[in-house]
Amino acid sequence: MTTGIRRRTTGRVPRPAELDAREAAAGASRIGNRALTGVVAVFTVLVVVLDYLIGADLQVIPLLVVAPALASVFCTVRQTVSVALWVTAVIVVSRLLIGDTFWALALSIGFSVLACGLGVGSCAMRIRHAVELARLRTAAGALQRQILRPLPVLTDQVFAHGLYEPIEEDRLVGGDIYEVVESPHGTRVIIGDVQGKGLAAMGAGLAALGAFREAAFREPALTGVADALEDAVVRHNATSAQAGETERFVTALILGFDSDGRVEAVNCGHIAPRMLHDGEARVVRLRRTSVPLGMAELSPEVRTAEWFDFPSGATLLVCTDGVTEARDASGAFYPLDERLDRWVRWGPREVLDALRTDLEAFTGGVRRDDIAVLALRGATVHRTRQPELPRANGLLTADTP
Repeated sequence: MTTGIRRRTTGRVPRPAELDAREAAAGASRIGNRALTGVVAVFTVLVVVLDYLIGADLQVIPLLVVAPALASVFCTVRQTVSVALWVTAVIVVSRLLIGDTFWALALSIGFSVLACGLGVGSCAMRIRHAVELARLRTAAGALQRQILRPLPVLTDQVFAHGLYEPIEEDRLVGGDIYEVVESPHGTRVIIGDVQGKGLAAMGAGLAALGAFREAAFREPALTGVADALEDAVVRHNATSAQAGETERFVTALILGFDSDGRVEAVNCGHIAPRMLHDGEARVVRLRRTSVPLGMAELSPEVRTAEWFDFPSGATLLVCTDGVTEARDASGAFYPLDERLDRWVRWGPREVLDALRTDLEAFTGGVRRDDIAVLALRGATVHRTRQPELPRANGLLTADTP
């Protein structure tokens, strides 16, 4: 005997509200009916008056067909059809009033109908393309939430805020990776940067992410996690080489947090983290930096872990070189440490907001690489200030987009 809740099925899969909203926005008009009516009326009057002043030497009335063409860019299909019908009617009436011959009248009507029909067709194609793009963006957003965990994330040891911006604005995932995993061995965090940019670098990044999510639970030692990532990137490169694709390496910083106020780190050729604490921003010097993932066979040294203090109330900032190697118009690098000195007394979210705004201003909006930043703070600080958050997939999450 089985028990459970019976669900009534209708044979239709519910549409996500996000998809409905995106499609509605894609097909919405950018100009109201009243404004459209006013603009078309003024344009019609100007063309008719101009046609009357010029006389029979030069017919200006056919210029009205520009109106449906412009409406197709900003309006709905219904609005564009209305403009097309109005324009056609004005052209026909004006030709009748001046007493055109039958063939001249037929030519005017045919030209008007053809031009207006092209405007309506263009409008329909634009909206259909926008709706398809909205569907793709919705699917891409769902895919991103599966590839990269939405932030912020709260675990037993860490509260992690984040900033992620791929170099390709029409892509939601690029070559930078991050993950926060709560495991039996404490919270483990990775931030990495795949050689190359954008979609071309995604393959190696996905291989490293998948390996990290498994190894973070399975491996008791953080160096074991790094070894598992090395094997995953090497296997991916072997497969890529067989397909004629470029082999890539991955710089990565792997961190392990427990409850004793210390952090374990394995640095695989990545940028050193920054610590913001007691009114001071400083670089955490990691003395045992090894080669990037995928290049272990080129180095005789074995990857080792090292520890550093993580005081209560401190913020640990880790990022990719999309931040440190950002340039202004003169070619100067972004002064991250100088900027952090200004924000050292701010909270993680405020620091990330300021960093995003300042990077945009510094580079003039021209990004040359993917950007990923994590701002990590001890979870005990936030548990005393916030109610417990709903648990999802082994992690406590807040403000999930």
